[in-house]
Amino acid sequence: MDPELEAFLPLFPKDDLSDPVTTRENYAERAAARPAPDTSGMEVEDRTVPADPDVRVRIYRPRQARGAIVWLHGGGFVMGDLDTEHPWAARIAADSGAVVISVNYRLAPEHPFPAALDDVYAVLTWTAEHAAELGIDRARIAVGGHSAGAGLAAAVALRARDEQGPPIRFQLLNEPGLDDRLETWSARTFTDTPWLYREKLAAAWRHYLGSAPATPFAAPARAGDLSGLPPAYLATAEFDPVRDEVIGYALRLLQAGVSVELHQWAGTFHGSQAVLSAEVSQRQIAALGAALRRALAE
Repeated sequence: MDPELEAFLPLFPKDDLSDPVTTRENYAERAAARPAPDTSGMEVEDRTVPADPDVRVRIYRPRQARGAIVWLHGGGFVMGDLDTEHPWAARIAADSGAVVISVNYRLAPEHPFPAALDDVYAVLTWTAEHAAELGIDRARIAVGGHSAGAGLAAAVALRARDEQGPPIRFQLLNEPGLDDRLETWSARTFTDTPWLYREKLAAAWRHYLGSAPATPFAAPARAGDLSGLPPAYLATAEFDPVRDEVIGYALRLLQAGVSVELHQWAGTFHGSQAVLSAEVSQRQIAALGAALRRALAE
């Protein structure tokens, strides 16, 4: 493991998601303790997207932005909101120059699949329909996120393709959760890794799926056909149970004719980018912003 990251291991909690409400509260408390991001170079606005039910979003609008990304927080489908994601969404906006529309999707287990996906799809549709109002090019809309949010981004790309929904320019998938089956080598082997490990990952999927069967819109790795999807940037962490499903998904995208950039970050673990002082974390975060900037500028 990267020695800069290893020094912070005692600070990472061993939440197991057995008590989603308490875990959610603890996650919010830790997020609130982080330094506030610098948003001086952008406008930040909270909005409500009309849907059933309505969905709250926070919009980060850098100066002279032309493209946008519908951005989805991580948290195992159970944790996270606009406030916990605020530092990350602001950083993505600053580094990419894109409008970031951070989505407050519904959380499991109170709202299992497909509630979160429906929320995200509603926001994607609203973004495309209101492109002129948002000051963006309708042809330059991306989807992306961290962890469970990245899995939702991959799912919404599949749904938009299958339902002839809004065109998506790009997928920015950082350590996405894609496969509920947990059959890969990394999923079977990483039972005691920091922050995310097999038991916790299994609990997240149980909360998210509830009593519903896993479909490709819930677990994108189950999709039989990946052709016709938007170009993608996928990032993985070395010591991460979802690592191999991400690499496998990237290979399948390539085999389906989708342009892919895959980055496997040595010495890292799931969510280790929270250690902002580590040099590898700084490179990971900068790479996300740069990939989105390139994709929306072409």
